[in-house]
Amino acid sequence: MSGVRGACAPASAAKMSSCSTRQPQMWSHPTLRRTSPHVVSVTPAAANDVGDLERFGELWTPEPTKMQLPNIQANSGAPGAAAGTGYDDHKPRTPPPDLPSLLLDSRIVYLGMPLVPAVTELIIAEMLYLQYKDRTKPLYLYINSTGTTRADGETVGFETEGTAIYDTMSFIKNEVHTVGVGVAIGQSCMLLSAGQKGHRYMLEHATAMLHQPRVPPTGQRQAIEIQVKWKEVLAQKQNMLQILSRTTGHSAEKLDKDMQRPLYMQPKDALAYGIIDGIVTPEKQIIDDVKSAAQWDKEAGLVAR
Repeated sequence: MSGVRGACAPASAAKMSSCSTRQPQMWSHPTLRRTSPHVVSVTPAAANDVGDLERFGELWTPEPTKMQLPNIQANSGAPGAAAGTGYDDHKPRTPPPDLPSLLLDSRIVYLGMPLVPAVTELIIAEMLYLQYKDRTKPLYLYINSTGTTRADGETVGFETEGTAIYDTMSFIKNEVHTVGVGVAIGQSCMLLSAGQKGHRYMLEHATAMLHQPRVPPTGQRQAIEIQVKWKEVLAQKQNMLQILSRTTGHSAEKLDKDMQRPLYMQPKDALAYGIIDGIVTPEKQIIDDVKSAAQWDKEAGLVAR
């Protein structure tokens, strides 16, 4: 509006009216003309002006009909995946640079901390990624965790952390082979028993232990809130007993009785109780062979096949 007022310097009302309704003139440059919807060239009148010719030349903008846009579809697990693409299109040409990624590339998921939300998020994300990468190959869950408590028994996580991972193990199409290393306590012991039947292992000196869910400190809660929390903990206990009943073959009543006090199990005890299916020895192979450096280079195309 300021430009219009400047062009229509103060004059009569008629002039102001005619100026206010005047439409801006498109392509009003005296030396330019529009030859196509997307090409601007210099008119013959300005052909002798070499400076203008070099300045303007052929101004081109891409035509919409010639632009190659990716065909975006939303029929996969990703919010918007480009059609025709997959993991192999972006497969790394060299081994991963760090140890955790190298383990993941070998389809190994390592649970080495208590079950807190951040750990649960990472474990679930790795499982979903490995399913996306190849849903026909098994993945290996190594467990060295005190569950939702610390080593001294203090509660650090919700019981739902364990059931969230268990539900993911049941959801994905891959077989999950579990290996107990160190300790598997509480919810972690439940995850150890939830592996694929026939592929649940413990190392020779590992330990498993089952215990009842524990209530975190009540703090300043009112009596009614403590009652509500008690009902929730009882429901989580029933869920855990039902899962263990499916994975071990024992009745919920027997499991409940055995878990009245902490139930420690050495590998032979866990094998007899149905937590695992075998004990790993140096002679027993439970995972695929690790790729050699030459295999990495060959599959990455760095050497002649």
